[in-house]
Amino acid sequence: MTENLFNRQPENAAPDAAAEGHAPNAPLATRMRPRTLDEFVGQQHILTPGKLLWRAIKADRISSIILYGPPGTGKTTLAAVIANATQSKFERLSGVESNVADIRRVIATATNRLANTGQRTILFIDEIHRFNKAQQDVLLPDVESGTVRLIGATTHNPFFYVNSPLVSRSQIFELKPLTPADVKALLCRALEREKYEADDDALDFLATACDGDARKALNALEIGALTTPDTRITKAIAEESIQKKAVVYDGDGDEHYDTISAFIKSMRGSDPNAALYWLAKMVVAGEDPRFIARRITILAAEDIGLADPMALVVAVAAHHAVEFIGWPEGELLLAEATVYCATAPKSNASAKGIWDAKADVEQGRTLPVPEHLRDTHYKGAARLGHGKGYKYAHDFEGHIVEQEYVPTTKKYYEPGDQGFELKVRERMEKWKQQLQK
Repeated sequence: MTENLFNRQPENAAPDAAAEGHAPNAPLATRMRPRTLDEFVGQQHILTPGKLLWRAIKADRISSIILYGPPGTGKTTLAAVIANATQSKFERLSGVESNVADIRRVIATATNRLANTGQRTILFIDEIHRFNKAQQDVLLPDVESGTVRLIGATTHNPFFYVNSPLVSRSQIFELKPLTPADVKALLCRALEREKYEADDDALDFLATACDGDARKALNALEIGALTTPDTRITKAIAEESIQKKAVVYDGDGDEHYDTISAFIKSMRGSDPNAALYWLAKMVVAGEDPRFIARRITILAAEDIGLADPMALVVAVAAHHAVEFIGWPEGELLLAEATVYCATAPKSNASAKGIWDAKADVEQGRTLPVPEHLRDTHYKGAARLGHGKGYKYAHDFEGHIVEQEYVPTTKKYYEPGDQGFELKVRERMEKWKQQLQK
């Protein structure tokens, strides 16, 4: 019987792509890759039944998507699972190695496949943020027409690193680090499949020390098993296998900005313990100490202000000292400044004052300088009336005198109710009473 080419079941490369991961010589992390949604572990915030991505996969209504998150969270695996679930051809390109010609070749093949067999193509691009603008622009027409279903993967925030037109045509899903329970479940699955033996505390250690990176945990388990073939994997063996942990931290991406944000907000919220933890993360990751010192100095002025003027002195001193000391001793200077600022009384009164004043300057009518306050150092100023009627404050009791300094009665600075600003408030109230006499 002659085969009917038009009724033939379309070739499905997704299982083949997944099968590559199950090759006997592949690393354990690759061999353990799931093939179905039911086998996929973690990411419940997007893959729980009823969630948008889960519904789209089940209904075969996948449009172009971008998956972003730390290494080892399942971006590549999820792309292959989606291809399997939707009976799509799985084509993979690399943002590092592929060029425009590679993209055009895959798209041309996908176009022919769709026309001849009706099978759709999922084009998976790993590290899509590494594509330049021209490469990303090549994708746009075929992504928009549906010739290919694009799944991009990146460890960088796509809103910063992927072209806006491509982002606007894609749904963005953030993959988060796996929980220790998720990682332990994967480790137990690997033990059962590979016939490894391990102590429970060894699994707990790997599940925690991997920082949510399943690949790192599975690779460490395999190293432990292969180097101790006749022994159960103990916690000591697990510690040796995973070696020194690398802190998940990028110098110019989400981890950089999120960590410094948590650091600042912890000091602002008067939590020295949290502030020291985020400082330690940046120190271990090798953050520029001058960057940390600058942020502490800004916080001292913005969030502490006159509630404790010494905070700015301490921050600036730490900034100058760390300039010529550097790591590792510089961490001591930054720790002292961090704890001082975290435990100092807080006030953003002066910061709020300049923000409000700037808003009035930018949005309202620019107020003229009163005649009596204008410059008088040049000849002819007196003929213009500049300085006429000016009252020299030191000639009056308490070195204060009633006169108009700005043609508005709006108050930009209201002293806070903590620390040194209590004295400032008392002083200003005393001046007010004196001027009212």
